[in-house]
Amino acid sequence: MKILGIDPGLRVCGYACLESDGDKDTLVEAGVLRTSGGSALEAKLNQIAEDMDCLLEKFGPEIVAVEQLYSHYTHPRTAILMGHARGVILQRCAQAGVEVKSFSATRIKKSITGNGRASKEQVQRTIQTVLSLSCLPEPSDVADAIAAAICCANSFGIAQPAGTPQ
Repeated sequence: MKILGIDPGLRVCGYACLESDGDKDTLVEAGVLRTSGGSALEAKLNQIAEDMDCLLEKFGPEIVAVEQLYSHYTHPRTAILMGHARGVILQRCAQAGVEVKSFSATRIKKSITGNGRASKEQVQRTIQTVLSLSCLPEPSDVADAIAAAICCANSFGIAQPAGTPQ
């Protein structure tokens, strides 16, 4: 089964394609999608939509795992802007007929490390270990996308990499 993990962002979106065969998770590809910093909001959203179409076509995932939005009460504008990007991502998945699963950041961290309040570094190191990567997954947007995909696989009991708590 192919799972496409997405860490939504307006300027940078992390993505990761994970293939799970029931015994083992394998990272197919991971990276970031970037929009132009000076572009208008509608241009950024259009770029995200086009990039999502390319990812969905390239990988043909059965499921897309997306991190849910979180907003601290002192920064509500951030959640609103992120919601635009997440909405475009969800719409493109719906248009392509791909199932979407959303997970909170704490659930993703708990699925990966056993601790819902784990640091970004803990998540990166755990991902490196369980997927036998030669280096830490960076930037953090990529690590977050990989973590969302692994969390999704874990939630279905598709695969349980060694050292990953249930």
